[in-house]
Amino acid sequence: MWSFGKSKQNESKMTNDFSATEETSGLFESDETVKNTENFSATDSAISREDNSLSKRILFASLFVLVSLYLLGVYWSFEPDLFDVKAESKSLLSIESSQKTESSQNKDEPLRIGFTTLATTERLVSELMDKPGGFLSNDRLPPSIFLDNIPAWEFGVIVQIRDMVSILRNDMSRSQSQSLENSFLQKAEPLFNISTESWVLPTAEGSYLDGKEKLSQFRIELNKSDNPNVQFYARADNLRSWLELVNKRLGGLSQRLSAAVGQERINTDLSGDSSASQSTKTSSAFSVKTDWFLIDDVFYESRGACWALIHLLKAIQIDFADVLEKKNANASLAQIIRELEATQETIWSPLILNGSGFGLMANHSLVMANYISRANAGLIDLRELLARG
Repeated sequence: MWSFGKSKQNESKMTNDFSATEETSGLFESDETVKNTENFSATDSAISREDNSLSKRILFASLFVLVSLYLLGVYWSFEPDLFDVKAESKSLLSIESSQKTESSQNKDEPLRIGFTTLATTERLVSELMDKPGGFLSNDRLPPSIFLDNIPAWEFGVIVQIRDMVSILRNDMSRSQSQSLENSFLQKAEPLFNISTESWVLPTAEGSYLDGKEKLSQFRIELNKSDNPNVQFYARADNLRSWLELVNKRLGGLSQRLSAAVGQERINTDLSGDSSASQSTKTSSAFSVKTDWFLIDDVFYESRGACWALIHLLKAIQIDFADVLEKKNANASLAQIIRELEATQETIWSPLILNGSGFGLMANHSLVMANYISRANAGLIDLRELLARG
């Protein structure tokens, strides 16, 4: 009995020991589980912090890129300043003379007739290519693709260059209608007629620079005293031909600018000729209004055209000095240039405002139209002066 009782005690002791061992192992397992849970929580926190840090870096990088593109777009939208056409021509003549092995007496020779007009036209092309951002109308990458004001400005300039090159080819370089046209100008004109948006085969920039090179070759030949076959004829009829074309350009721009607020117009297409007719009948009155999204484009196109015209008119003032003096038209031309210079005043507003007529808000388009209309009226008077004997 004692043995049996002892064995029972031993068995009970073993059971208690086993239970204690189980409890101890359970405690160890519980501690280990807690530690693993803490490790997992720490790992998740670290991953979460890394994700947040990566998201912040991506956000800051995106903001930096957007702000940089915006500032670059603002810088590229700056328009070139006006330049002195006479100083530009003399500088160009001096550079070309210094590259030749001629006597110093020839370096101070006066500018030949037509030299200033050609040098100015070339400089206009150079300004398009060398201004901040270069030529932007045909760019397909940001920020250029988001800009519309400066491409419109470039288009206004290139239209005036095209008109001048056309007149040089067909009028100012030819003595009469039956005379031969100059080969350099014959090649130059189609090069400037490439679309401003052409970006490959050929690129607009490459085509315009090739056209500038042809103008330069014509100017160099014109400046040679031993080449009588290349001429620039500063005659009143040649000048009137160009002024007539400018007259139409400014008239069109003035109408488009005035249509920014919307107008009801009377149809005057056949006025002044009772026997005149047209291909399609139109109503006696119609309304015109420039699309809201195009108002700033028309404004900057007009501003670019006026910028180019200021320089070309100043060049004409030098090359046609004798004609203008004889017709007593210098004052008229000077007033036209002054009106166009007013279109180049600084625009302080971040937007082109389009107030309604006499409303509270300004209307930049109507202000521009006013200056252009006054200059256009002056051109009409100048053409009449040149037409008189």
